[in-house]
Amino acid sequence: MSCAQWSHRQSQHTSNPHVIVTKVTKTGREPASAAYLSHVLDACGLTPRTVRSTRLVDLVNTMDPNLVAVAFGMEPEAAMIYLADHVDPTRLPNR
Repeated sequence: MSCAQWSHRQSQHTSNPHVIVTKVTKTGREPASAAYLSHVLDACGLTPRTVRSTRLVDLVNTMDPNLVAVAFGMEPEAAMIYLADHVDPTRLPNR
């Protein structure tokens, strides 16, 4: 990451580590384009949809699915699709 990109990221006043800063986005307020993300991910064989789904699975399974739905502008039922079939034993109360 260049010095200009780093200073742009700092000026966004967000603690979101997933904000993507490019040469184009650092000069404006638009997000990185889908074409840019697809091109960047070509080397690892992933699609932006896979990355988004993986992130949603992680968030829904570690936070309240309703809060995730509100944060991402989703219907609560849509967030529930990302719930895993297992329960993390570290999140259960001690018996």
